Amino acid sequence: MSIPIDDAEARFALSSIEERRRQVIAEIDVPRWYWFSLAAGWVALGVIADFAPTWVDIAATVLFGAAHATIAPRVLSGRRGSSQLSVRGELVDRRIPVLIIGLLVVMVAVTVALALLLHLDGARHPATWASVVVAALLLVGGPALMSTVRRHAERTHRR
Repeated sequence: MSIPIDDAEARFALSSIEERRRQVIAEIDVPRWYWFSLAAGWVALGVIADFAPTWVDIAATVLFGAAHATIAPRVLSGRRGSSQLSVRGELVDRRIPVLIIGLLVVMVAVTVALALLLHLDGARHPATWASVVVAALLLVGGPALMSTVRRHAERTHRR
């Protein structure tokens, strides 16, 4: 038994479905706390590099890496941008972790290069200054990267 619907009802139903799809795509993200935690850890490592003995710097770097490796598999999928919703895997680009890790590798290179340049210029606490600059880049660049991923998902999943 089918119930006939008119064109207006069909258009309304399709527009409602499209709106819900956009809302789900808008949830593709990495939690905000991830970027803030990453930036804070980055600055902490810079300060430790400038002020602590080398062994403390090495230990802190290993601990930071271990903490990130523990957290990353859960948050870098892009499926849990908020506690409101977990986005289905088919909708999320599987390259998100690779993109984020790639961003982090570039930021490591930028940190080292900037710290070396600051050191050569005679700046005091070059690792701290370099890490502050890179932390700011992460706070802007991370969400911008995820925005690009959402735009790509929007284009890819149009029907």
